[in-house]
Amino acid sequence: MGSYVPSTPAQRQEMLEAIGLREFMDLYRDVPQEVLLKDGLDLPAGMSELEAGKAVRAMAARNKIYDVILRGAGAYDHYIPSIVRYIPSKEEFLTAYTPYQAEISQGILQSIFEYQTMICELTGMDVSNASVYDGATAAAEASTMCVDRRRSVTLISGAAHPDTINTVRTYCFGAGRELKVVPVKDGRTDPDALKEMLTPDVSSFILQQPNFFGLLEDAEGLGALAHENGSMYVMSCNPIALGTMKTPRECGADIAVGEGQPLGLPIGFGGPYLGYMATTSKHMRKLPGRIVGATADDEGRTAYVLSLQAREQHIRREKASSNICSNEALCAMTASIYMAAMGPDGMEEVALQCHSKAAYLARELCTIDGVSLAYDGTFFHEFVTVMPKTDEVLAALDEAGILGGLPVEGGLLWCVTEKASRADLDRTVSIVKEVLGK
Repeated sequence: MGSYVPSTPAQRQEMLEAIGLREFMDLYRDVPQEVLLKDGLDLPAGMSELEAGKAVRAMAARNKIYDVILRGAGAYDHYIPSIVRYIPSKEEFLTAYTPYQAEISQGILQSIFEYQTMICELTGMDVSNASVYDGATAAAEASTMCVDRRRSVTLISGAAHPDTINTVRTYCFGAGRELKVVPVKDGRTDPDALKEMLTPDVSSFILQQPNFFGLLEDAEGLGALAHENGSMYVMSCNPIALGTMKTPRECGADIAVGEGQPLGLPIGFGGPYLGYMATTSKHMRKLPGRIVGATADDEGRTAYVLSLQAREQHIRREKASSNICSNEALCAMTASIYMAAMGPDGMEEVALQCHSKAAYLARELCTIDGVSLAYDGTFFHEFVTVMPKTDEVLAALDEAGILGGLPVEGGLLWCVTEKASRADLDRTVSIVKEVLGK
């Protein structure tokens, strides 16, 4: 492979002569000579395939792979059935992209339609889009959906993920809107503060459920406050938690968003992840990105089409309500396969195991002198503990192949999923006890 340019030198010379040039550098004759790189880049010689493979494996070996992961904070270590990894890796899915003449890609459109259907079932909503970049982007896009001429202020709970808050803030700044963060009290959104901040210019209130500290919020009560003010209510939910808790629709939400990574996507440094968005029929025309619908052709056969919006709708950047005109199709398909493989009972079982194992670890840790829960109340599969010697505890766990909780303001944020066994949790408690007993 000597060149990535498919034309031959003779063909390139012919093309140059056709436009009145003699050599390739004539294309750059208007560029000042002092900025041209004439001697080429000082790069080492290329490697053979064998050498390149060894070099990449050496770099990969520097990564530490933990036997037990007890950390979440937005990226969760769930069991992924082998079929979920196998099907999306098939060439026809892995390399597919919906073309501009979208309707010729019936298979891809059907896969997106199935994803949308499952997201609607999970959230209780009427319409879902084909996905956006990640959960934080989904929340930010939802805030834009809620803005009108009279209402342009967005409220977000201070107990939401910091990355979500910052992404919504960036969107608001770019659009000249105001974002206000609702204070947190005892690890949860302060309802009194929310009530005071709900002024006539507030377009929406965004709540994360469970919140960043793992606690379950009074989603129905907080949503009712937003609606009493005439504001829209956005819920950002962990999709695994939706296996057992009330849907956003049941809690009164107008828009449901969230990070779809727990649905069969492995933990990755930076992703790619998956932002899901769903809403009621009343607001579906404001939903950004792509939406696939089902119809019938002139022979009565089921057909799938891009609905409501065209890709070209948002190209005029300064006038657009959203600049998202693509989607995370492969990640969405992976999530669909995961949900189909697990089924409703499997999703519920994962959620129950996450909660019960997290409750067990929290209870056992709190039997150790000096360890206590930072916040009271019900949590899903994450919780914050207060304990001394956190650095020493995390170092000892790391040495044992266990990734401990994430240091946050107020303590350590632990997370337990169905992958952790009781033996793993008991070993964790034993190590913490040993460190704190010294």
